[in-house]
Amino acid sequence: MSNFNFFLFGIYPFIALSVFFIGCWIRYDREPYSWKADSSQLLDQKGFWVASNMFHIGIIFILGGHFVGLLTPESIYHHFISSPDKQLLAMVSGGFFGVICLIGLVMLIKRRLNNPRVRATSRRSDIVVLFMLLIQLVLGLLTIVASMGHLDGSVMILLATWTQSIATFQGVQAAEAIESVNFIYKLHILVGLTLIMIFPFTRLVHVISVPVKYFARSYQLVRQR
Repeated sequence: MSNFNFFLFGIYPFIALSVFFIGCWIRYDREPYSWKADSSQLLDQKGFWVASNMFHIGIIFILGGHFVGLLTPESIYHHFISSPDKQLLAMVSGGFFGVICLIGLVMLIKRRLNNPRVRATSRRSDIVVLFMLLIQLVLGLLTIVASMGHLDGSVMILLATWTQSIATFQGVQAAEAIESVNFIYKLHILVGLTLIMIFPFTRLVHVISVPVKYFARSYQLVRQR
């Protein structure tokens, strides 16, 4: 195993995760009022509802599929489905929701770049994140094409081994598992890790916002003058 491969897939994931957790903690502690989605819906609602819903529905199912598919040990899911069938299921469902998400994202990018009001209120990080998500989605769809060349589920097992090794802090084992897979999978992982690392510094933080305090807060009385 090369040192470069070990750094990218055995060390860089922990760097990205460390920046993610520490960055989120510091931002929430020091700049709590910046912790928001900064939605541009009020600026112009034309086409926003369709684009936003397509993107969010697609991304929720994609992320859910990644978490369940990659973090579930082989010994558990083999009671319900074989590795080849699991890979086929991931390809079909991932492709379907990936296309939905991609269409919505392209519509959102077009709106943000071409709508004068939305563009005027956009930060550089907003546009960077949108294009990084676009690259990540395209790479994800390309991995489906690459997966058609090996439908035995072997690559899915290697990717799951990498994910589970990172989750259990086994960097060497993770780097060894990922070394032999196609370059397109590696690029997909690296862009995903980079998105995780820049997460605390963008509007993406709203993804992990849960309004728990809202249900326990005191009633607010609103009176007319």
